Amino acid sequence: MAFGWIDEQASARRRAGLVRTLRPRPADSPLLDLASNDYLGLAHHPEIIEGAAEAARTWGGGATGSRLVTGTTELHGELERELAAFCGFEAALVFSSGYAANLAAVTALAPHGSLVVSDAGNHASLIDGCRLARGTTQVVEHADPEAVRKALGTAKGPAIAVSDTVFSVDGDAAPLAGLAAACRAYGAGLVVDDAHGLGVLGDGGRGAPYAAGLAGAPNVVVTVTLSKSLGSQGGAVLGPAKVIDHLVNAARTFIFDTGLAPAATGAALAALRLLRREPERAARAREVARALHTRLTASGHEAVRPDAAVVSVRAPSPDQAVRWAADCREAGLAVGCFRPPSVPDGISRLRLTARADLTEGQIDRAVGIIGDTRP
Repeated sequence: MAFGWIDEQASARRRAGLVRTLRPRPADSPLLDLASNDYLGLAHHPEIIEGAAEAARTWGGGATGSRLVTGTTELHGELERELAAFCGFEAALVFSSGYAANLAAVTALAPHGSLVVSDAGNHASLIDGCRLARGTTQVVEHADPEAVRKALGTAKGPAIAVSDTVFSVDGDAAPLAGLAAACRAYGAGLVVDDAHGLGVLGDGGRGAPYAAGLAGAPNVVVTVTLSKSLGSQGGAVLGPAKVIDHLVNAARTFIFDTGLAPAATGAALAALRLLRREPERAARAREVARALHTRLTASGHEAVRPDAAVVSVRAPSPDQAVRWAADCREAGLAVGCFRPPSVPDGISRLRLTARADLTEGQIDRAVGIIGDTRP
């Protein structure tokens, strides 16, 4: 029977308590949101909404084609120039999603005969980029520059190291300076995903590579998403102009994908300009994350110290993590729930995301609900 194997997998997921479900949220949700990645609280900001609306009124509802045909508007060019300047890189290229940007960067920079050294804790989009790349991938220990150095020493041709800057599960930061030094020692490129660093880390939210002194480095390529701190949708790759030109000509997720919709482009551009005017939002997001961690650990929870805006709270088991998150929701708090197989270490967690617009009262309320509903 066609697709009969799907029934077997569905049964296995149910037995393991690992069934995922969609939960549409209303426009006026009453929940206190610590589940989204809206780190700066910009997704509903009037300026960002107007940026989206004005772009749609001017350019229409869709990009109408791939970026190389009709999908590039003047607005895309504005966003690319301003994003590159803000983060300190020579050039940028906007994609329809951060996932597509990661696939592009890894696959286009890992030709036949190359070596890709990938951190064991990398996001699924980087992992998929490694799987699709024509080079050979070697997975190394998490956040270990010496392991990267040893792996690069085995390369017989071009090589890149690939890592998140802030890992999405526990919110820990990669040792970027050590990774960059290892790559320089072997003439390798460094490709880092700053999805959870842009808008939170670095001077005024310019990102983790900027904070590490790597902005504009000739061997560093950075991917970002526009859907987290910038409250919009889409992704981008930043780096040397020759790398960006290469992606235009070689990255399949750029060449064959419809361009980012004008509304999302306009929203991201409005958010970037607002962040330039209000750089304190980045520091506030970090402050909220530290406050959440401090109050949670003081209450007896096992929480990982945040390096950016993600706070991870360990749960006893996958089933209890799901129940805990559901009980939080019933009490008025939305939190993330990470469990196997989404987490490589097999440890289930509640995942909280700090937002720059959270008040002290909301932080206390969130900590109280998490404590009251603890398994």
